[in-house]
Amino acid sequence: MAYEFTDAEVIKVIDENDVVKRFWIKMPEASAFTFKAGQFIMLDLPIDSKYTNRSYSIASAPTTDGIFELCIVLNPKGLGTPFIFENFKPGYTCKVSRNLGKFQVPEPIETDLCFICTGTGIAPLRSQVFDIINRNLPHKNMYMVFGNRWEKDILYRQEMEELAQTHPQFKFIPVLSRTNDNWQGAQGYVHAIYEEIFADKRPAKFFICGWADMLKEARQRLEAMGYDKKAIKFESYD
Repeated sequence: MAYEFTDAEVIKVIDENDVVKRFWIKMPEASAFTFKAGQFIMLDLPIDSKYTNRSYSIASAPTTDGIFELCIVLNPKGLGTPFIFENFKPGYTCKVSRNLGKFQVPEPIETDLCFICTGTGIAPLRSQVFDIINRNLPHKNMYMVFGNRWEKDILYRQEMEELAQTHPQFKFIPVLSRTNDNWQGAQGYVHAIYEEIFADKRPAKFFICGWADMLKEARQRLEAMGYDKKAIKFESYD
């Protein structure tokens, strides 16, 4: 598929941890760029590859200022992310596609929502949660089950914990597969967490994003629990 690209400006970069960076990008005409929570964009990169386009989920909730955030993990064996990490500095001009994808929460929200993610797979789910809250959409319980290896890998931890404190219907559940003695939270993998929460098989919709193996297993387990495929939406990034 051929995409049209617009020149946009990198305006801010934060090193989130040793392998993840957050990038804020501003489109030239704010009013002309809109997106829905859960969507992604393509970047056209000047790299020596047959395929120069790379897709990244938007991590921020929709706004009207033409600014959006990407949360990207470095793949040192790839071509795309090493270029981005080296060159995307404030003031850099990058080529951005229009908004893409259908990974959205259906409205009105009539059931509990369970967001299941690993690593930077939290990006589109963060966009969805903050969009629901920013627009004050009526909703039931929302669970963010976030799997990582180590405590240092938990992206957006402070804001998620603060959100859980200020919005009682939002539950943030980080789960680690590698822990030290100081960790007081959930251990293991995400699957046992959502299976316990929804053991009563109550109506719910599930949104899954992250490592392909996790995504495949979560879909299988949710269907085995009796949830219809239509209640399970997913986005893979590897």
